Amino acid sequence: MNKLPDNKHSPSQKENLQFFDSLFKSVAGLVGIVMLVVGVVLLVVFQPEISALQSTDPSEISSQLPESKTQSTDQIVDGKDVETGLIAGEGLEIVKGSCTVCHSSALILQNRFTREGWHSKILWMQETQGLWDLGENESKILDYLAENYAPGESNGRRTPLTGIEWYELKD
Repeated sequence: MNKLPDNKHSPSQKENLQFFDSLFKSVAGLVGIVMLVVGVVLLVVFQPEISALQSTDPSEISSQLPESKTQSTDQIVDGKDVETGLIAGEGLEIVKGSCTVCHSSALILQNRFTREGWHSKILWMQETQGLWDLGENESKILDYLAENYAPGESNGRRTPLTGIEWYELKD
């Protein structure tokens, strides 16, 4: 059996390699085109719904959701709302109605900020994520968050390490 030297191929092997290379490029190009067409079709089909949601007042969103999504459990067990896990307190319903429309309550539960820190998060969401103006509810939301989710004793999340002299490992 003749073994070809490395980096050298017979003419038929070169033809096969060129054929499979062009076949792969054609299939990859075709898949890319199909994905692009599907994306455009989805955008055209769902654009009215997306625009309607973006321009809808959050208080009107609940009227557009199925009834099962609009029913709140309002059940408090061990000082926490059963539905969201948020601490029961003044402003809870406003926070549930304003914050969990867009994201899970887990984003609140896993963070601890001062009132100013929570305010900067709200500003960031308004500037980059399309959060609407909270109006008079903003101060109530900030009061609730600053009281219940301020920096303090850790509730499971490790506090940052301090007082450690770091060094660089060398080979």
